[in-house]
Amino acid sequence: MTEVLTANTTKIDPISLTSGAIHQLHRIIEEQKVPEHYGLRVGVKGGGCSGFTYILGFDEQKEKDSVYDVNGIKVFMEKAHAIYLLGMEIDWHDGLNNRGFVFNNPNAKESCGCGTSFSA
Repeated sequence: MTEVLTANTTKIDPISLTSGAIHQLHRIIEEQKVPEHYGLRVGVKGGGCSGFTYILGFDEQKEKDSVYDVNGIKVFMEKAHAIYLLGMEIDWHDGLNNRGFVFNNPNAKESCGCGTSFSA
């Protein structure tokens, strides 16, 4: 792990990214010309059919963020979201029936059928 040095940095990666997810994220960064100072925002928000919905997208760092380097991807996460996401794996599926990012979250007690919503 390479540490991104900021005042809000911790040394333990709260999430992991599979090689498929990393490949897809690099493709998105290149195709959409994501600015270098942006990072991958991972978080949760209230809503969805199970109570919480995942946040995944490129964004600028905010004051409440912790910053991680997860396999060469700069990741921003609000400290308060870590309780819901600690140990989560983000994968990429590219199949006939399912294409997109998949969240394998050990903290989710229930997930909806689409996999983008959960309850804690």
